[in-house]
Amino acid sequence: MLSIRHISKSFGGNHVIQDVSLDFATGSLSAIIGPNGAGKTTLFNLICGSVRPDRGDILLDGQPLQGLPPRKVARRGLARAFQIASLYRSFTPWQSFCAAAVPERLGVAGLLSGFPRPEGHQRADEVVALLDLGAVAHTPVEQLSHGDQKMVDIGIALCAKPSVLLLDEPTAGMGPEERWRMVETVRRLWQTTGLTVLFIEHDMDIVFSVAQDVTVLSYGAILARGLPQTVRSDPGVIQAYLGSYAKETT
Repeated sequence: MLSIRHISKSFGGNHVIQDVSLDFATGSLSAIIGPNGAGKTTLFNLICGSVRPDRGDILLDGQPLQGLPPRKVARRGLARAFQIASLYRSFTPWQSFCAAAVPERLGVAGLLSGFPRPEGHQRADEVVALLDLGAVAHTPVEQLSHGDQKMVDIGIALCAKPSVLLLDEPTAGMGPEERWRMVETVRRLWQTTGLTVLFIEHDMDIVFSVAQDVTVLSYGAILARGLPQTVRSDPGVIQAYLGSYAKETT
């Protein structure tokens, strides 16, 4: 579904991504891990079109994405939820989803018509149900917990009915209860929708309990990739990143 071929990106003399090639099959659930500064978020930025690669190709279902602006990448079927959610705080989750479901009605066009548009109602209802947000669907976002705000950000990404969903540290800043609620939500989404899901995560308990495969980046290059149990026991990965975690779990 998603293919990355020999992607490289430098900022000045800093080689942030170095000749990275990865394939993610339709319906897969994959994790990207690595130390701070490894290039994980830059890789997501390249995939989504907010940063252009210096060289290489990015293909979604066989069609090239590199060079397209983010809005066109999203229309091709690739959506992203961010580490820090950027939301309209006075909107409710349901209103946010209505807006995201019909983005062509935003901006100047939206000023000339009512909001929320009726054509967004059904998708908003579907996403509320998918994320189990019924209890807070009509509560302003500014009144929601951090975990629920992150859910709303994921819901906005889902409104476009993507085939590939990128999650940038979905559990960042959460307590244990919210963290595992998010994990179960992501797992349920993946199982029920057939989405191809790729996520960045620093919590290794989550990574090794959820992901089908794990890619480790270090200094912008692929250090290892494989099944969770294989990556967890890789000596190079232990030395570069896992350290004491690997010792505690063996």
